[in-house]
Amino acid sequence: MSHFHEPNSFTQPLFDQLQRHPKRIVFPEGEDERILRVAARFVELGLGVPILLGNREKIFTMAKELDLSMEFVRVIDPTKSSDFQLFCDRLDRIERYRGLKGVAVEDVIAKPHYFAAMMVQYGQADACLGGNQMAPAGVFRPLLHLVKPDPNVPRVFAVTVLTSQALANFGENGVLFLADTGLIPDPKVEDLASIAAETGMLAHHHLGRRARVALLSHSNHGSSPTEGALKMQAAMALAREKVSIDDCDIDGEIQLDVALDPESARVKLPGVAPKPRADVLVFPSLDAAHISMKLLSHVGGAESYGRIIRGLTRPAGQVPRTATEEMILGTAAALGVEAIQYRELHSLR
Repeated sequence: MSHFHEPNSFTQPLFDQLQRHPKRIVFPEGEDERILRVAARFVELGLGVPILLGNREKIFTMAKELDLSMEFVRVIDPTKSSDFQLFCDRLDRIERYRGLKGVAVEDVIAKPHYFAAMMVQYGQADACLGGNQMAPAGVFRPLLHLVKPDPNVPRVFAVTVLTSQALANFGENGVLFLADTGLIPDPKVEDLASIAAETGMLAHHHLGRRARVALLSHSNHGSSPTEGALKMQAAMALAREKVSIDDCDIDGEIQLDVALDPESARVKLPGVAPKPRADVLVFPSLDAAHISMKLLSHVGGAESYGRIIRGLTRPAGQVPRTATEEMILGTAAALGVEAIQYRELHSLR
């Protein structure tokens, strides 16, 4: 039985782009059957070079038992790598610059997630994807510590992409971008504005058209002027200043049905011109976003990809420990496409 689905409206364009511009994705938790299958499939599709961190002998033995090809798959044991001492020296300089002394840099760099973060930061890999065997904090912490932040994004956050052809009103193309699904428990107005603008641009990049962004609330355009609704309204106004109107249409505060169902929008906002279904849903809190993501996936049956981490200068992502091979492959491909965009944006700097 195949562990992978037919490409969908989200993954097919990713595969097409990576086949033209292959990328190197590092997987810190390489001693995992799912990662071995994803790596083999990544190579089979011609998407680039997977880099698996872990014990070489164990990984190659697992691959043989699973009858998986390891051709064009790199396997690195961090402590035995030729880059190990280089990364240790760089971390030592970083910690001294931060005024920290006595850090056991060898012990830190020996940890696969720190080694992977160093690989991405210093150009040894194009993107990093972890979490298949590690709790989220163990994935986020090394990235936030070692990968340079994007100065244009006030706080790092996460986006989950969902796809469904069966559920009604599921975006314009059966694809929805949800944020923040991973990092900021109670975002402030400035955070929400940044999340809306950045996720809108991410959707614009992936969809290849103007994306519609909805800042969600229990209120529609001032119908219930509570503190929470006013916060989303203020975030909407600030977010509009951050994007081009040709790239994103940012709306809020609005209810979920108004964002996704044109008939509900017609009834509840009769004086507003009809708009397409939202592509991006921005939630007032991490709880709301995370619960909605899980409901759509585990009850609605939507395919889930990510989290895609935003606000760093290098592409990185985190998947849950329950991730399927399909989720891992699609998320890796999304990060690879982000790396293409990164090269285009930064090649002249």
